[in-house]
Order: sequence, then C-alpha cells, then structure tokens
Amino acid sequence: MTAEPTPQVPYCLRLPAFRSVSWQQWLPAQLPSLPPGDLDLDIADWSLSCRDLDELLHALDQAGHGVQLLITRCRDTLISAAALGLSVREASNVIPTREARDDEPNATKTKVDLTVHRGTLRSGDHIETQGHLLIVGDVNPGGSASAEGDVYVWGRLRGRAHAGSKGNSNAKIVALQLRPLQLRIAELVARGPEDRPQPGLAEQACILDGAISIEPASPPFLPQQI
Repeated sequence: MTAEPTPQVPYCLRLPAFRSVSWQQWLPAQLPSLPPGDLDLDIADWSLSCRDLDELLHALDQAGHGVQLLITRCRDTLISAAALGLSVREASNVIPTREARDDEPNATKTKVDLTVHRGTLRSGDHIETQGHLLIVGDVNPGGSASAEGDVYVWGRLRGRAHAGSKGNSNAKIVALQLRPLQLRIAELVARGPEDRPQPGLAEQACILDGAISIEPASPPFLPQQI
C-alpha cells in the first residue's frame, strides 16, 4: 500500500504595507529567497492598475515564478486582476475606492462586494448584483446590467445599464466604449451619446449638478491608479 503524496500548499509572497516602500525596490531583494515554481501573491492593500499589476507579474515571471492566486483587500486591484483574467480572491475588510460619506447629501452607502461576469450580455440577457459589477465583455443592444454600486464594462456598452439601483446617487457607469441605449443612475435616466467614441478613450457616466454627465475616465477606470 502506497500513501498518496500530500499536496503542497503554494508559497505565498506578501507585499509590504502600501506606500511603506516601493514594490519595485522591495521585490528584487526577495527573489533569491523564494522557492522555485509558482506561488500565491498577497497584494494586501496596494491599489494597482492593470498596467501596474502586469509589470509586477512580469517581474515575477522573469524570475521563474507564475502566480496561481492573487489575494487583495483593495477593490481597485480586484477589478484589475479580474480584467486580466487572473484567479483572484477577495480578502476580508476590502478597501473601497470611493465610499459615500455620511455628510454627503442623498448619499447611500453600498456594499463593496464585486461581482465579475466574463462574457457578452446579448439581447434578452440581464444581470443584477447587490454590490459593484464588472463585466469583462460587451453589453449588446437588448442586454442589460444593474448594480446597487458601480457598473464597469470592460468592453462596449450598447445596451442598458443601471448603477446605484437602490438610490446611490454617487454610483457611476464606466465602459471602454460608452454608447448605451439607456443609462440610469439612481433615479435619473438618460440616453447615451450618439457621436462616435474616440478610440482608446474610456468614458464614465456619473451625476453632476443633478443630471447624468458623461466624461473621460482614466484607464483602467480610476484616476488614482495611474
């Protein structure tokens, strides 16, 4: 009788506290002591854009380390990892990017849970979530997406989208191509712009001065990540 080998738990590399030191300076000193092979990567509270995260993964890959699982407490990084197709786990006490303050008028605090949907929403498809929603794909005409928090579309939004479905007027809708049939934020409704989108320019819809306004969004949606 031969005992089956016990599966090895992947080594977990944990980044230092956010802004305590640049990870670009910290990582090279850690590489020689890492065990060979793939590992898990705990980003902790670092806020990383897709570009930042890709740079970090490339540095590990150059040293012979793939990342099996990414763990994060930051919703920005959670969105970036999901958009890159990484296996990601949300740690406890997730840090939201933007949360309604108690002193903001008409502000409703929402959960910071993020639901990720991979694939295109076609005509007749509908997805609804309690927290924030990230769609890695398109929303075609006749498709619709609704979330109590923000709605992010990593693709073309040509159907309908409703952010802040429970009345959160601070919610926003962001897409790589924002040309929907209808936009809705909290109780406000608007049609999408009819002009052709500028190539490579993500846009966001939010409430300004009591109306839905559309403006450029810095990729990958959040200006503080650049």
